[in-house]
Parts: sequence; C-alpha cells; structure tokens
Amino acid sequence: MKRRDFLTLTACGVLLTGLSAPAWAGKRVFYTPGLAEDAMAAGKVVFLDFWTNWCPTCAAQNRALDALRAENPAYDRAITFITVNWDEYGNGTLSKAMKIPRRSTLVAMNGTAEIGRIVAGTSKADIKVLLDAALTAATA
Repeated sequence: MKRRDFLTLTACGVLLTGLSAPAWAGKRVFYTPGLAEDAMAAGKVVFLDFWTNWCPTCAAQNRALDALRAENPAYDRAITFITVNWDEYGNGTLSKAMKIPRRSTLVAMNGTAEIGRIVAGTSKADIKVLLDAALTAATA
C-alpha cells in the first residue's frame, strides 16, 4: 500500500469513528486523583471503568455500556460514571486500594462499599446486571 493511500484511509477512519460517537460521549468523565474518592466518600453510587484506549476488551465493554446507557437513561441520572485511564493510573493509589488487577475492570460502588465488579468480561447481559445493581443501590 502506498503511503498516501494509507494516510487517506487512516484519516477517513478517524472521521468515521468521530461520527459514530454515542450520545452520552460528552458526559464521559475521566478520573483525576480525588474525583472518585470524593464521590464515594460523599455516598454516591459510582461506576468505575478501568480503561485504556488500545485495549480491545475495553472497547467491547464500552460498546456494551454505550448501548445499555442509551437504552436506559436512568443509569446516567442515578450513577456517577468515571473512566480511569489505566495507562495513567493503573499503578495509582485508587487502583491499588481497590485491588484492581488489570485494565478492563468495571466496578460499581455504593459509597465506599463495593456492589460488584467485572474483570475482562464483555457480556452485555453481565454488564447490565452490574448496572442494574448500581441503579437499585442509587434509588434505594
């Protein structure tokens, strides 16, 4: 493949990817130190997505999360979603304190109490169970 063709195809792919962003994409909140800790200390229901942009498992989890959040807007009204960039914070205080084993870990918290977690699972049904448990905790 010629370099020019490669660059053209790459640019088209980037443009198309941007066009297919989920409706809630603007609401995605990336972790900074203290953000999740403060929300949990305040007793909020928090959904943590230990993610990285190069991970295919993370991408599959995000497709499931996108679909589920689009199907049920109550999730976004009741749950604080925070994405933790594994490349930046995988060895950080939050990850160590929560014993997060790897990227592609999803954790639902009710305050400082863990509701549940999924490690490297991509099943939409399993992720829905975790989201529903978080929603129940938030509305209890």
